[in-house]
Amino acid sequence: MEKLLNDHSMVDTSNKNLEKISPFELKDRLIKLAHESIEKTTRTLLNAGRGNPNWIATVPREAFFILGKFGIEECKLEWYTAEGLAGIPKKKDISLRFEKFLQENHKDNGAVFLEKCYRYMLEEHKADADELVHEWCEGIIGNQYPVPGRILKYTEIAVRDYIAQELCDGRPPQGESDLFATEGGTAAMCYIFDTLQENFLLEKGDKVALFTPVFTPYIEIPMLERYKFDVVHIPASRMTGDHQHLWQYDEKDVNKLRDTSFKAAIIVNPSNPPSYMLSKEITEMIVDIVERWNSNMMIITDDVYATYVRGFQSLVARLPRNTLCIYSFSKYFGATGWRNAVISLHRDNIFDDMLKRLPRKRKGELQRRYGSIRSDVENMSFIDRMVADSRQVAINHTAGLSLPQQIQMTFFALFSLIDKREGDAFREKMLQIIRERLETLWSSMGFTLLPDSLRAGYYSEIDLLVWAERFYGKDFVEWLTHNYTPLDVVFRLATETSLVVLNGGGFDGPQWSIRVSLANLTKDNYTTIGHHIREILDSYADRWKSR
Repeated sequence: MEKLLNDHSMVDTSNKNLEKISPFELKDRLIKLAHESIEKTTRTLLNAGRGNPNWIATVPREAFFILGKFGIEECKLEWYTAEGLAGIPKKKDISLRFEKFLQENHKDNGAVFLEKCYRYMLEEHKADADELVHEWCEGIIGNQYPVPGRILKYTEIAVRDYIAQELCDGRPPQGESDLFATEGGTAAMCYIFDTLQENFLLEKGDKVALFTPVFTPYIEIPMLERYKFDVVHIPASRMTGDHQHLWQYDEKDVNKLRDTSFKAAIIVNPSNPPSYMLSKEITEMIVDIVERWNSNMMIITDDVYATYVRGFQSLVARLPRNTLCIYSFSKYFGATGWRNAVISLHRDNIFDDMLKRLPRKRKGELQRRYGSIRSDVENMSFIDRMVADSRQVAINHTAGLSLPQQIQMTFFALFSLIDKREGDAFREKMLQIIRERLETLWSSMGFTLLPDSLRAGYYSEIDLLVWAERFYGKDFVEWLTHNYTPLDVVFRLATETSLVVLNGGGFDGPQWSIRVSLANLTKDNYTTIGHHIREILDSYADRWKSR
């Protein structure tokens, strides 16, 4: 490794504001530095900064593409010209033609899985065969606006089953939940915050709890001038007796939520970047707080990494009345480019209750806002208001996630449901890949990774000060923090090793921590990454010893 270590930080005083920049924006600077470094060496760029996976789920995509073939045949069946024009799918007897198509393509992997999806919907939900196949066919062709705008009928049924299995550990709350299909989890975040504010459920200055470390937009959005919430951070501060992070929350901090001035709590579960599920004890504390102390507290939980923890149970399962749940299909299925996500909200919920209790003046303002799309605005549900707000109300009639996206989402959901029935092979392989990468990274650093059943392991947050003190003592830590800034580590990794990682402080984690994604590189790459991280730490120690 090149010895570029100087007496002072690479991030000098004039650049201290870099610590305030989102790590996702800082990443672009780090990539540029890494590329410049590569030009001078024979190294290759290793970008462990983004959570974009380097895998895809093939089977649901194969089903998607062969369904497209059937959809084209159905359109041509209606009418077709040599110039490439065709009609649109017709519902009458479409299921019979679909079954014939499946038989003719019985050797195709996609057709085999497509038939399993078809049988699942018929057997589990008594779906009308023609209606189901017509929804799939129109969806794959994309010749219509989304109807209903919130989510397609059978997409909602399939995804609702998926959420019950993956987010509720097969134990969903009684009653039905409504889903709103969105353009990825980030769109879901925007829609939720917008509609909460437009409907006076969260207003400027309202107190909001934010469980940290957390995905950076959850830190940044509430700070925008439009929202200006009073955000109180609940840090994952618990540590072992020998000062290793557990990435769980202290009871005294969680108990702050008993104060009814807290209007909402925002949680990413499992967390990002630490990648740990809420412990059973903390989950029970939150449930008790809501049930006994703060019954109107709104909970926003982002559960995108749920599938990486066995037996995961979301707060949406325990506190369905209070919880808005975001789930994205992007990570587990290797589908960040599909922009597939849903917002889930139980039909019996406090959001609708609070809307009914708004002062008359506020209700009048909302009547004017939504009055162009329905006369009985007071009876309009919160989730339907989100749909309208997603299109500035005026173009509510064209709201909704595109139909091809919804069909692919359907097959993602059904793939997991069917995989579970057939032995969970896909999940087991996925967990094995993630676990091997994580273990390789930590063993290559020479650090100790504690066993923990709550760990998802999609990312790893590494607090370098913990290991600096363990290997070299408190005097070294004091010297290091006095002479260098936390960002120095990520800049040095980029310039000296062509490795891109994100600074944990940008996620409101420990300032000297770094986030490594386990999703987008090979197992061997994580050996290299681990060695580089340890070399950087040791190089600081070498400089300290040679003072």
